[in-house]
Amino acid sequence: MRMYETIIIVQPDLGEGELKALSAKIQDVISTMKGEYRRLEDWGVRKLAYPINKVTRGRYYYLRFDGDAPLIAELERRLRLDDKVVRYQSVKIEKDTGAAAAAAKAAVEAEAAVEAEAPVEAAEAAPESE
Repeated sequence: MRMYETIIIVQPDLGEGELKALSAKIQDVISTMKGEYRRLEDWGVRKLAYPINKVTRGRYYYLRFDGDAPLIAELERRLRLDDKVVRYQSVKIEKDTGAAAAAAKAAVEAEAAVEAEAPVEAAEAAPESE
């Protein structure tokens, strides 16, 4: 299975019941297509970069799950049919992204440590020459 994340923008004025129904629908699609649901985060209401269907604000949701291509197709089909959903975007997460980010962070920390030691060595060398 591949790792995916989906950002969903829904209308900002939806009630609590409608939001729970949307969440239940998403979880149902993932479970019926033999996917693995990881998390659904509510990022709150934010201003959109540009109006979409005369809507200037939207409630953002972050969805993280594991699945295959048919799962993505079905999830996006259901989101497209739902009038409450303003926009959505699904992205496949690369498995080595975490390892590459950790390696880059370690390289930056090592470089910072070398730079931090260089002034100390220069300061130690200065008293010897006097």
